[in-house]
Amino acid sequence: MTRVEVSTAELAERAHRAREAVLAMGATEHGTHVGGSLSAVDILTVLYGAVLRVRPDEPEWPDRDWFVLSKGHASAALYAVLAGRGYFPIEECHTYGRRHSRLAGHPLRRLPGVDFPTGSLGHGLSLGAGVALAAARTGRSNRAFVLLGDGELQEGSNWEAIMSAAQLGLGNLTAVVDRNGWQISGRTEESVGLEPLADRWRHFGWTVVEIDGHDLEALRAVLGALPVTPGRPTVVLAKTVKGRGVPIFEDRKKSHYVKLTPRLHERALAGLRARRRNQT
Repeated sequence: MTRVEVSTAELAERAHRAREAVLAMGATEHGTHVGGSLSAVDILTVLYGAVLRVRPDEPEWPDRDWFVLSKGHASAALYAVLAGRGYFPIEECHTYGRRHSRLAGHPLRRLPGVDFPTGSLGHGLSLGAGVALAAARTGRSNRAFVLLGDGELQEGSNWEAIMSAAQLGLGNLTAVVDRNGWQISGRTEESVGLEPLADRWRHFGWTVVEIDGHDLEALRAVLGALPVTPGRPTVVLAKTVKGRGVPIFEDRKKSHYVKLTPRLHERALAGLRARRRNQT
């Protein structure tokens, strides 16, 4: 099995369950990066549910698409989506952060579905460009997808990868930027401003698509029709909301890293489920 056809309603249900799992991991002993995980859930749900050519029952399948979670601190979102896709039982999410658990604060290679350990910001796009280049030069069909945080784009190493990927003509490389507008110290534009972000990518030779990062239909339409321009890498600038789906965390700096008390966990779940009921 590689890709399966799923309805938008099913994707929405998977995204909801993934958000519940993120909150559960935030309620563990060490807490987690709740805000940046929730903002990335819809992107990851569409990638693993309708775009990536993968085999959860054969994680090392050599013809799979590669995925790099460059914003490795959002590992809770990746774990929730991988579990929902069948890479491992969802119950394993309860071991998040524990000693000897396969679910660490940043992704580790020992977990099925994780091809690259990540966490040090600014390196994921270089990894993606490297495997995309290797596939292109060996005539293989593998594609590489990299999910970046927007604050992470302040790292200079990203721009070296951006420049080289376009020059190398890596049409099998896609970067998705989770543009939630926040980093640990505050809003990105108040730290080291990124705008005009789309123009900057274009000037380095990338095809740029700007979409609502919580619009499941739009995400599937764009990500399922790549490359937009043959022979050129594509970046999808996905406008998102930090803490998406949980009203007490949405668009708030305090949601960056949270250890949910039982009471706060219950409140967050109630808000998430109420939002879900209002959307269905």
